[in-house]
Amino acid sequence: MELSDLTTFATVARLGGITRAADELNTVQSNVTQRVKALEAEIGTALFERHSRGMTLTGAGRRLLPYAQRMAALSREALLAARDDGEPKGPLAIGSMETTAAVRLPSLLADFHRRFPAVRLTLRTSTTAELVASVLNGTFDGAFVAGPVEHAELNTTVAFREELVLVTALRWQSLAALRAGTPESGPTALVFRTGCTYRQRLEQIFSEFGWPSSARFELGTLDGMIGCVAADMGVTLLPRAVVGRNDSVSIHTLSPAQSRVETLFITRRTAHQYSALQVFASCLSNNGEVIAA
Repeated sequence: MELSDLTTFATVARLGGITRAADELNTVQSNVTQRVKALEAEIGTALFERHSRGMTLTGAGRRLLPYAQRMAALSREALLAARDDGEPKGPLAIGSMETTAAVRLPSLLADFHRRFPAVRLTLRTSTTAELVASVLNGTFDGAFVAGPVEHAELNTTVAFREELVLVTALRWQSLAALRAGTPESGPTALVFRTGCTYRQRLEQIFSEFGWPSSARFELGTLDGMIGCVAADMGVTLLPRAVVGRNDSVSIHTLSPAQSRVETLFITRRTAHQYSALQVFASCLSNNGEVIAA
């Protein structure tokens, strides 16, 4: 079983298609297809179901995936460890929640790039649940996630402290007005996909407000989320620093128990702490916690 075939298989599984996998692997689509077929022939069963919307894993593919991810991560880690001579250089894969990437990270990443131009840093956004899984399987070297996170295989450091606020259309000038002026089932909750900690917190708040059965509408981007709130499609929960001073929406302060959340930087405890990751963590520490007003 070739490691390159397993790496290709894991990439197709993560991205859901040959074209996107070929782009990420910097190769042609036919090469990706050939490697997947070779692996399927060796195992003796299909690993993907092909359909018009892309590719999804079969049962055999789902069983193989964690092993492929671990082998690919271990190979990458071994290569980086062997090349690590104490000078920060080479690839560094960081994950982040979209809200953190949009507001908290630009200045940090710019400073890091100026100081360590030999490090090839990549940043990808996802939900907290997916980010944790990606750090554990070695896809990411580290990630910014919403706390709390407790896992025996992870190191966690508080990166930022955020204040979450309820964001509504301008016509709702107070939480009291919102609660009095909406149907008994509550307003539509505008949320990111399942696995987002802010979504879970909003659902908890809605339950406390007496709206456990409110409708959910999933959105994929921060700009889309704020735009839909401004259009009075529903309400959402976001860090105050993300919303800023936005004249198109109303911002409502919540109780400390509902609003306080820590953004953590997580790394895998057993992973080799090579130089690029060490200096990134150092830059984060030197940057200091950003505490919302």
